[in-house]
Amino acid sequence: MQLNKSITIKHLLIDNKKCIGLHFYANKILNALIKELKGVAWNEEFNMYYIPNNKQNLDNIYNLFRGVAWINSKYFFQHSRSKELSETFDISWYRKRLKHSNFKLCPESYLQKLELKKYANSTVKSYVSCFEDFINYYHDKIIDNLNENDIRYYLQWLVQNNRSNAYINQAVNSIKFYYEIVLRMPNRFYNIERPRKEKKLPIVLSKENVKKIIEHTNNIKHRCIVSLLYSAGLRRSELLNLKLTDIDSSRMLIHIKDGKGNKDRYTLLSKNTLNDLRRTELKNKQY
Repeated sequence: MQLNKSITIKHLLIDNKKCIGLHFYANKILNALIKELKGVAWNEEFNMYYIPNNKQNLDNIYNLFRGVAWINSKYFFQHSRSKELSETFDISWYRKRLKHSNFKLCPESYLQKLELKKYANSTVKSYVSCFEDFINYYHDKIIDNLNENDIRYYLQWLVQNNRSNAYINQAVNSIKFYYEIVLRMPNRFYNIERPRKEKKLPIVLSKENVKKIIEHTNNIKHRCIVSLLYSAGLRRSELLNLKLTDIDSSRMLIHIKDGKGNKDRYTLLSKNTLNDLRRTELKNKQY
């Protein structure tokens, strides 16, 4: 039987209690069935039905609507990254820091969730730094009790102190991570404003300048490095992790693994770069 009805389940925080929100378009059958859920109620603010968030109620939702409606859970379950980072999670810098006695440290639960979600070490440092700046701005307040207005006042303070748009966006990410991921309250801060993206033209070398750089390299190895960075558009970390097996000369492609955002991609391989790589490999074999 094809299901043409759907119910989207979401995390809600109502009266400081975690709830399961049930969002669907008006339908007589669904309206009648949903009232069979024990403890179900209507919330005007979110314009949807909700029940307390626990495993039994989640099972009841699936059992009640099985064969009647499709349960859309993509906003409810947190999906971990599909690929593991090649680096080891390292917070030794966090433990070794010297901090004043009245300095509020990032909660252990925050660090644990960053590790479980397999965030890159560079991202961990940024998130921890930004979040500690935030909680120390409200040093005398309990962070779990802060609301959207508190966050807005803090962001306004950052703007008034001429912090960059990049820093402010990172601050928003670090704050949302705590409330929405660590505390699992994803509906609290949907409407937090972000700075408008700056539109700046990149500084791009002309083709002639790039040719001059390649022609004036000291050796064939340096020539390959510059060529790969320019012609294939590799980032420095991607170049450092590149292996011989990632070069597909038959299709003239380079397979980039674990690139930005922990994603794989293919990029073009130029004929001149391929010839230089082969010369480098031949030279290495001679030694």
